[in-house]
Amino acid sequence: MTYDVSKAIKWGIAPIGWRNDDIPSIGKDNNLQQLLSDIVVSGFQGTEVGGFFPEPQKLNYELNLRRLQIAGQWFSSFIIRDGIEKASAAFEEHCKFLQAVHAPIAVVSEQTYTIQTSDTANIFTDKHHFTDQEWDEVCTGLNHYGEIAAKYGIKVAYHHHMGTGIQTKAETDRLMANTDPKLVGLLYDTGHIAVSDGDYLSLLEAHIDRIVHVHFKDVRFDKEKECRQKGLTFQNSFLNGMFTVPGDGDLDFKPVFQKLVEHQYQGWIVVEAEQDPAKANPLEMAQIAQKYIQNELLAK
Repeated sequence: MTYDVSKAIKWGIAPIGWRNDDIPSIGKDNNLQQLLSDIVVSGFQGTEVGGFFPEPQKLNYELNLRRLQIAGQWFSSFIIRDGIEKASAAFEEHCKFLQAVHAPIAVVSEQTYTIQTSDTANIFTDKHHFTDQEWDEVCTGLNHYGEIAAKYGIKVAYHHHMGTGIQTKAETDRLMANTDPKLVGLLYDTGHIAVSDGDYLSLLEAHIDRIVHVHFKDVRFDKEKECRQKGLTFQNSFLNGMFTVPGDGDLDFKPVFQKLVEHQYQGWIVVEAEQDPAKANPLEMAQIAQKYIQNELLAK
């Protein structure tokens, strides 16, 4: 069968530009209807589930009115803290919700020891490093998540993330080497790996076969440098403008997109940028991203 980019890849934009789950005061006046309508206006096909989203029946009603889809939802995993049995019970409930809203992807991040919500930790220097035993627990638990997800027709996409035990390429390499490819996929996030490692293409090339979900997050290098020099927290870094949407920052997404297309990637690419909506109008940001996608990535 011929690979057709327009059919193989769906484009979404995450709700985090409108409302931030970790800082509820940001964008609190942006409701679900506003968010979804902005997504339609800006030409995207769907979004991911935000913390303020309603139960499935109401959500599906609002989605169907606008012909939008849900790509996936974040799951805060606590395998190390809670043990595999308790963590897996929470994950199964997550999968039931995803199935009810017809979402194909569970975005998983092990949150034990995370500093991403800390008010004091330097996001660039203070992250935790798992012990060998903790690595074994996480990898075993993630494989079990994969088995649970499969029952609901869902894929696990592990999210390497700033401030967590699995952030760098080396840590992602270890995760991929010690989990079952049939059970655990990778969420590839341009912004997180660019800030973490200063290189966002090596991870893509190394694990292209495992990628089941993609986040396009741009980085403003001048703001990143400023945040590093000040030793800011994760939240203060994005409030300072370190992240933005494609077309508004310094990353070149053309080689990323080309690599995905060459590998005949099928799935969602979700634009995601933690920003303060009071400073970065969410609809305007969505339109900037859509313009970049159309003019720089999809133009013949």
